[in-house]
Amino acid sequence: MRKVWCLSCVWVALLWVAIACQPNALPPTALAPTPSPTASPQKTLHFQVHRWQRSIVYTLLIPAQSRFSVTLALAPSVDTLEGFAQKHQAIAVLNGGFFDPQNRQSTSFVVLQEKLVADPRQNPRLIHNPDLAPYLDQIFNRTEFRHYRCGETSRYEIARHQDPLPTGCRLVEALGGGPRLLPELTAVPEGFVTLVNGQVSRDPLGSRRANARTAIGLTADHSIVWVMAAQKPDDPDHSGLSLQALAEFMQSLGVEQAMNLDGGSSSSLYYQGKTRYGKVNDRGQPVQRPVKSVLLVSERS
Repeated sequence: MRKVWCLSCVWVALLWVAIACQPNALPPTALAPTPSPTASPQKTLHFQVHRWQRSIVYTLLIPAQSRFSVTLALAPSVDTLEGFAQKHQAIAVLNGGFFDPQNRQSTSFVVLQEKLVADPRQNPRLIHNPDLAPYLDQIFNRTEFRHYRCGETSRYEIARHQDPLPTGCRLVEALGGGPRLLPELTAVPEGFVTLVNGQVSRDPLGSRRANARTAIGLTADHSIVWVMAAQKPDDPDHSGLSLQALAEFMQSLGVEQAMNLDGGSSSSLYYQGKTRYGKVNDRGQPVQRPVKSVLLVSERS
């Protein structure tokens, strides 16, 4: 009897281990531990919700060499993420580069179909702003997300605007933003932060404060990771992420190259018919602001 009882215990223990190891053991709405994108063999989109420091963070993993493509879009004026999704038949949409909400012109470079379609040097409110005059050279050389065509293959990279193209590659698309987050934060050389005697004298992004943020990154296997960090409705004044915290979060996902995109009221992510907004007002309600440029995920034709 003792031997039979022990064998039964072994079988029960093995059964519990098997159940615990089943995929999708957590319900879809649960906040699951974040797997490293570099370790994932899947070829489908992977959407997750995370709690990280004082933020609710939404991520979308677009695996390399999958049936999905990442492209860009630019609105003639501005548009909602739902509007972009409907127009371009996109599965997912992420807000993109910086723009001036008053004249609705881009303050970031955008390249579509190998043509420069948005040029911040043509934005009068940018180039004629005396406060920005000392930083224009840095502003015009900020970080961008690039899509190359290299022979018969496509490549994505995060680089500065004036960086040369890889040999044998054409620049198909590019979306300006900044600063670079990984492998290092470059807010100072890109003109987002000014230091005087080692102290911050200018920081228009509030880079050290918690806020709604948007970013894009690349893993070692060339998968693309979208990130949208949202404020908490019950704590709008103290939630969100700083740029350094955003970089640390993306590094925890296995991201090796990353860049910041337009944040604050622009932060938003559309996926499967629903838009998540990053910024909340003092009543905890989401701030919904149309944007100028976006990234899109669609199935390859």
